[in-house]
Amino acid sequence: MSLSCQTFTTLLGIFKVRCQRVGCLLLFALGICGGAPGVCPSTCICASDIVSCTNKNLSMVPRSLFKFIKKLDLSYNKIGFLDPDWVPVLFDKLNTLVLNHNTVSSISTGSFSSTPHLKYLDLSSNHLRILSNPVFQELKGLEILLLYNNQITHIDSGAFGGLHKLQKLYLSRNSIAHFPIDLYTGRMKLPELALLDMSYNQLHAVPVQQISIAPAWQLSEIYLHGNPFTCECSFNSMLNFWYHRHFSPVVDFKNEYTCFLQPDSKSSTKLPLIQETFMNCSDSAVNSSFHAFGFVYEAQIGTRLVVHCDSKIIDTSTHFIWVSPDSRLLDPESRMANFQVFYNGSLEIKEAQYEDSGVYSCIAMNRRKLLNETIDIRITVSNFTTGRSHAHEAFNTAFTTLAACVVSIILVLLYLYLTPCRCRCRSRSQPKKQGQSSAHSSILSATPPHEATAETKSSTGKRVVFLEPVKEQMHGQNGKVRLFPNDHLIAESILKPNRMRADTDSISSVFSDTPFMAPV
Repeated sequence: MSLSCQTFTTLLGIFKVRCQRVGCLLLFALGICGGAPGVCPSTCICASDIVSCTNKNLSMVPRSLFKFIKKLDLSYNKIGFLDPDWVPVLFDKLNTLVLNHNTVSSISTGSFSSTPHLKYLDLSSNHLRILSNPVFQELKGLEILLLYNNQITHIDSGAFGGLHKLQKLYLSRNSIAHFPIDLYTGRMKLPELALLDMSYNQLHAVPVQQISIAPAWQLSEIYLHGNPFTCECSFNSMLNFWYHRHFSPVVDFKNEYTCFLQPDSKSSTKLPLIQETFMNCSDSAVNSSFHAFGFVYEAQIGTRLVVHCDSKIIDTSTHFIWVSPDSRLLDPESRMANFQVFYNGSLEIKEAQYEDSGVYSCIAMNRRKLLNETIDIRITVSNFTTGRSHAHEAFNTAFTTLAACVVSIILVLLYLYLTPCRCRCRSRSQPKKQGQSSAHSSILSATPPHEATAETKSSTGKRVVFLEPVKEQMHGQNGKVRLFPNDHLIAESILKPNRMRADTDSISSVFSDTPFMAPV
C-alpha cells in the first residue's frame, strides 16, 4: 500500500457521500495518514530496505516501519532499556541493527525475540555494566557483536551462550578485569570466534596455559594491548611467540603492550612486554610456551605420534605439505612406509624411531586467499629410560616410596595379627606336673604361678636360682657327672642350711627344664 497524505483530498471527495459525519472523516484520515505499517516515519530516512532514524531523540522503535527492512540505524537516540516489548512488530528480515550512542543500561532476556535473524548488532558507546546470562540466546545467526566503549565490569560465563555463529566480538574500552576464557574452553565456547578485542580494559593477567588450547586461527586475532598487565615470564614468552609468528595484534600494536612490576603502586616501573631479554626469564619459561602451543613434541621409540599443523590460515581451500629433516616432501598424495599426511594438515608417524628426530616444516598454502605460512616443529624420539622428563621421574619416585610404605605397613599388620604366640599356647596346652615349674614361665613372670603344688604350698619364700654347669668333669655317685666341686660350699653360700636336698635331686633339677628351687 503506497497511499500518503497527499491523496487524502481526492479520497475525501469520493467518500463524501457515504461519510456524512465529521467523526467518520477523521477516522478515515487517521487510517491513511496515521502511520500504518509500511509507511516511512517522518523522523527517519528510508531507502528501499534501509531505514535510518539517527539523532531523533527516540526512546523506542517507531511503529510504522516497513516489516521487510534489512538494516535499521537507531544511533544517537535516548533508548535506555531493552525488553521484549521495545520492538513493536516482528522484523523477520532484519539482519543489521545499530544502537550505538544511546543510553542502554540493561538488557533483559527476550529483548531480541522480534529480531531473530540479526547478523550484525552494534551496542557500542552505551551504559552497559553487567552482561548476565543469557541475553543474546535468540540470535542464533549473529556473526558480529560490538560492545566496546561501555562500562562493563563483569561478564557471566553464559552471557554469549548460543552464539554458535559469532565470528567477531569487540569488548575494548570497558572495565573488564578477567579474561573471558569461557569463550575458548568449556561447553560455552564459541567455535567460530575468529576475532576478540579486549584492548584497553583492566586485565592484569591472561591464563596462558588455558588459552594455548585454542588453535592458531583464533589466537592470531586476539587483541590485548593497552591493559595494565603484571610482568610475567610466561606471558612475555607467549607474546614473543605470537610476534615471531606475525600475528597482527602484536605486530601492529607492539609498542602498546606494556607491563608493571608492581601494578598496585603508582610509581611502579613500566616495561615493554614484547622483547627477547625480559626480566632475566629462564629458558624453561620460553620452552614451556613452545610445548604448550604444540611446536615441540616428544615421543618414545615404537609409539605412534600425530603432529598437527596449527596454521592461522586453515580453511577448506588450504593445502598442506610437510618437509622432513632429510628434505623429503610429504603430502596427502604420497605414500611412505612410516609417514602419512592427512588432508587436515596432520602428520602421522606410525612407529617413531631415533632417526625420525629433527625439525619438520609444515607449509600451509591457501590458493583462494593467496596466502601461505611455514611452521617449524621439533620432534624428539627417545627410549623410556633416557627420554623421561623430570616430572615423570618425580612422579615415579613418589609412587615407589608410597608403595613401599604401604607394603611395609601390611607386613607389620600381618606379623602382629596372624603370627601365633607359641609361648602362651604351649604354656596353656601342657599342664604342669606336680612339684615342677616351667623355666619359661619363671623367666617371663617374676610372680609365682597361681596353681601351686602341694610342696610349693607347704613352703613359702622360695628363691629361684639358675646355675651353669662346671666344665670340669667329676665322677660322683653312680658314674654321674657332678656339676659342683663342693656341694656344701654352694649350699652354704646360696641356700639356708636348715633344709638341704640330696645331690641326686639337685642334679636332676639342673638337667630338667625347670630352675633349681631351694627352700628358704
